Amino acid sequence: MRQVLVPLAIDPALVPEGSVLHDASGSTMGTSWSARLLQPPGVRSHLGQQMQAELDGIVAEMSHWDPDSTLGRYNRAAGGSWHALPPRFVDVLEYALGVFEASGGAYDPFAGALVNLWGFGPERRYDQPGFYAPAPGAVQSGLAQRASLSPEFDRAGARLLQPGGALLDFSSIAKGYAVDRLGWCLERHGVRHYLVEIGGELRGAGMKPDGQPWWVTLEGVPGLDSTPAVAALHGLAVATSGDYRRYFEHGSLRASHTLDPRSGYPIANDLASVTVLHPSCMAADALSTTITVLGPDAGLAFAEERQLAARLLLRRAGGLEERTTTAWQAMLQ
Repeated sequence: MRQVLVPLAIDPALVPEGSVLHDASGSTMGTSWSARLLQPPGVRSHLGQQMQAELDGIVAEMSHWDPDSTLGRYNRAAGGSWHALPPRFVDVLEYALGVFEASGGAYDPFAGALVNLWGFGPERRYDQPGFYAPAPGAVQSGLAQRASLSPEFDRAGARLLQPGGALLDFSSIAKGYAVDRLGWCLERHGVRHYLVEIGGELRGAGMKPDGQPWWVTLEGVPGLDSTPAVAALHGLAVATSGDYRRYFEHGSLRASHTLDPRSGYPIANDLASVTVLHPSCMAADALSTTITVLGPDAGLAFAEERQLAARLLLRRAGGLEERTTTAWQAMLQ
């Protein structure tokens, strides 16, 4: 038996007569993107180019792989320097810092040094020859350095202080934000019915030509059975954080790319997967990571307090245990 989730609020707008189903796709952020959209009569046909340009702009600002991105230049900048931020960057940083505060530091956009230390950054990669896991002393040193930093954010002035050694990393939020911007790009050109996706994170609006919503199968844990789930992405986005994507074995530990900024170590809390449904893919992206770091009990409480629709899959002997929030259960049909 599978779970079927539908949004509690429905937009009654119908597909404009004469609309044409159109597909677009490309590459971004080391993965692929795609869009299915119903293009109304009179809407320009080069939407794929517009979407790719939007994504390229985000990468030029937020990539931690490109040393010449806005983020890359900030990370290399001298201590005491202020940096002007473009509007998209401001939006992402402001939300990320809000989650940092709400989670008590379980989510930290300034954990870039920790990400690099464990081999999940752009250099000294965990999957390259010569990599070794950091010694406890190096982890403690990294935590102490982060605790000493005060990267002041001037929201009104759209600028950010580099105190010296602060390393931003938007890898757990930028992709979700980019999904939202694909939707924004389409809506700006008059498209109200679409499904957009980047590397498995999705956002949907309106409906398909047959009047059905955009049904998507929610991600499970590879190799382990869980209750199949599908969701109607009608004004909703979905993101999943999983410990199976990028990891290496470190003794008896599965060293996942999801790191706990408070301890300095990869998570070790039995959470294999967290899926969040939310109107904003940026929020779903960041919050699924946050819940994963907080763990089964604190993560579920965090989600309940914020009325998030979330599913947590825990590794147990012989399979998976599922825990879901009240908001998730309310969407079940």
